[in-house]
Amino acid sequence: MDIRAIREQFPVLDQEVNGHPLVYLDSSATSQKPISVIEAVDDYYRHHNSNVHRGVHTLGTRATDLYEGARDKVRRFINAESTAEIIFNRGTTTALNTVASSYAYANLSEGDEIVLTYMEHHSNIIPWQQAAKATGATLKYIPLQEDGTITIQDAKETITNNTKIVAIAHVSNVLGTINPVKEVAKIAHEHGAVIVVDGAQGAPHLKVDVQDLDCDFYAFSGHKMCAPTGIGVLYGKKHLLDSMEPIEFGGEMIDFVGLYDSTWKELPWKFEGGTPIIAGAVGLGAAIDFLNDVGLDAIHEHEEQLAKHALESLRTIDGISIYGPETRAGLVTFNLNDVHPHDTATVLDAEGIAVRAGHHCAQPLMKWLDVTATARASFYLYNTEEEIDRLVDGLRKAKEYFGYVF
Repeated sequence: MDIRAIREQFPVLDQEVNGHPLVYLDSSATSQKPISVIEAVDDYYRHHNSNVHRGVHTLGTRATDLYEGARDKVRRFINAESTAEIIFNRGTTTALNTVASSYAYANLSEGDEIVLTYMEHHSNIIPWQQAAKATGATLKYIPLQEDGTITIQDAKETITNNTKIVAIAHVSNVLGTINPVKEVAKIAHEHGAVIVVDGAQGAPHLKVDVQDLDCDFYAFSGHKMCAPTGIGVLYGKKHLLDSMEPIEFGGEMIDFVGLYDSTWKELPWKFEGGTPIIAGAVGLGAAIDFLNDVGLDAIHEHEEQLAKHALESLRTIDGISIYGPETRAGLVTFNLNDVHPHDTATVLDAEGIAVRAGHHCAQPLMKWLDVTATARASFYLYNTEEEIDRLVDGLRKAKEYFGYVF
């Protein structure tokens, strides 16, 4: 990977913040956007803007072709069998809520189990809590090892014949743990359960093959993978999506509407009520082209090296706690002892370094870690080892500021 050439594709990185060159280490929250994505969205609005599927005029045809072309790019990106299995929506949260509100509510009853892990994002906890309350099902959690990983043995012991849904993150947004989704899917299916994968931190960084993983549902967001905000994807196996009722009703998703009853369009459109996120889909398609050109394997290898360098460098700082496994995705979560992470992040921002601080929408995991909050530096294809060195220098300044001797 030519990192310098890649960085030149991201205009936002070429600026100073608080008098220092920007170091953006918050890509797990949202990634930056390359010129090709910005131009694709601009071109859509300048030359092709129209609603899709409804008109026979030229602009309507162009917009529809761009929108459905993006759907096919997503299908190929995750190796889905059919574009009917690709549902566009606002993002991972919407996708997970769709599965919970449609599939779970219809298929769960008292005594059934929903299995999660302690590392889940709130978006992969709260929908299942609500589904359990509505249906009488119960929640169970696969325990974590000391390093923040799960074992296959623990998964086998937690998932039972009463388990109907297993919901798990592909990659933890706090620990960087890469979960053994394929193996957990096999266990779930042996017990007749379906597996729902939160791919928000997986799809941007790993080569995803939903058929090889054999996941039943896979959810991810465009804005974490160089695409615009407000566009996301729910993948679902066709026979499952066919069996599900839509949760939004109105235009675009209908087949026939009468005074007292209506019928729905076929997949994928029955889950896309109203005017869809057309420009977002165009941008997502352009982002997929960009990531494919760079190569997902190369991106993952680069991030692994950045994470390794970060772990080695951060461990030279006395009084720092680092959370998560040794082998991880491209992020490091940490705390300077006795310094609130918001204070740490504020000092770093004064140095032009952007990191995330807080509970990262993972309060159950914070409780498991026995902390209220952490700081997180997350990396992407445009980050460099020199930027990690800037982070380490900034943390040393934070220690000085708060009166530590090192």
